[in-house]
Amino acid sequence: MLNQNQIREWEDKFFAPFAVKSYNTRGRIYQEKEHSYRSVYQRDRDRIIHSAAFRRLEYKTQVFVNHEGDYYRTRLTHTLEVAQIARTIAFALRLNTDLVEAISLAHDLGHTPFGHSGEEALNGLMEKYGGFNHNLQGLRVVDVLEERYPEFPGLNLTWEVREGMVKHSSAFDRSVRIKELAPHDAPSLETQVVDIADEIAYDNHDIDDGLTSNLLKESDLETLPIWNKIAKDITKKYAKIEPEKIKYLIIRSLIDIQVTDLIQQADKNIEKLKLKSYLEVKKIDQKIIAFSKQMQSLRKPLREFLIKNLYQHYRVVRMSNKAKRFIQELFRVYLDNPEALPPQVQKRIKIDGIRRVVCDYVAGMTDRYALDEYKKLFDPYEKV
Repeated sequence: MLNQNQIREWEDKFFAPFAVKSYNTRGRIYQEKEHSYRSVYQRDRDRIIHSAAFRRLEYKTQVFVNHEGDYYRTRLTHTLEVAQIARTIAFALRLNTDLVEAISLAHDLGHTPFGHSGEEALNGLMEKYGGFNHNLQGLRVVDVLEERYPEFPGLNLTWEVREGMVKHSSAFDRSVRIKELAPHDAPSLETQVVDIADEIAYDNHDIDDGLTSNLLKESDLETLPIWNKIAKDITKKYAKIEPEKIKYLIIRSLIDIQVTDLIQQADKNIEKLKLKSYLEVKKIDQKIIAFSKQMQSLRKPLREFLIKNLYQHYRVVRMSNKAKRFIQELFRVYLDNPEALPPQVQKRIKIDGIRRVVCDYVAGMTDRYALDEYKKLFDPYEKV
């Protein structure tokens, strides 16, 4: 059985010198004795998985609202896909896979119901009161809102996981810098891996969901060089393949070539910079975990295609606008009538103020719960 000393020896032997070692952690907000045979990041991972906020990701959606169908990705399935891709990249680069997994599993804990439209609605409602950013909200969830331990509020995660959460950035995520988490330092390589894994997962599962919903057509995707080449290679290799299987093979290949390119380019970047420690990473103001220029040029048309044909599709726009109205109306009802909030939520009003408490409550809702609350509050025939 591994003990803490043996975990340290194992990390020194197998992790790269520029990886974050668990024994170099800056610790937790509240001091506590660490586990006998789990590293601090393994412990963080387990705390995240057992949290209520993590379970709620099952009914928080990405592009499609929960009741649209059971097939489409939710925040939970997306999070698991990000963790899987990120661990693969981290393992190949000899980074701390436990830290990568913990950041991956936590990176969406602050997301609202109804995807990014829910976040936009809450940000507008909180504009004069500090705004709303899901990275910061995720930190608030793990630092304050989760109530599981008698000794401290939140999950008491390590400094490095918390830093990875607020510095997470991608095409859909804006990183934030706060004083207590080294705002002027660059994110760790482990955080950068999660950033890119998030984008890879987004792009490819949104294509899958878009095709399944018939909002996207394979014939349109064939105009994209990256899709067209893979499709031709697959049909050439599997002459008698069933049409419905082609989509899955193409998406699997898309993920594979992007991950492979990323690992190879990141390895070149690391070698060029001659990194010797994780502290050196913090001083480099550029993304080290990045695609090659060739892959960037192949991905750009794909991103533009998804924005134009999926995210701006009239059905998605309708769903988004409807979702924003749900959020706005629920928010105003609770704001005008705090007594309509559950008693345990009302208790926080004296601490955080009514507007922030309402924001926390609405942000924590699943799609399904938000729709049920809307019916209870606005449908005269619905039981409350």
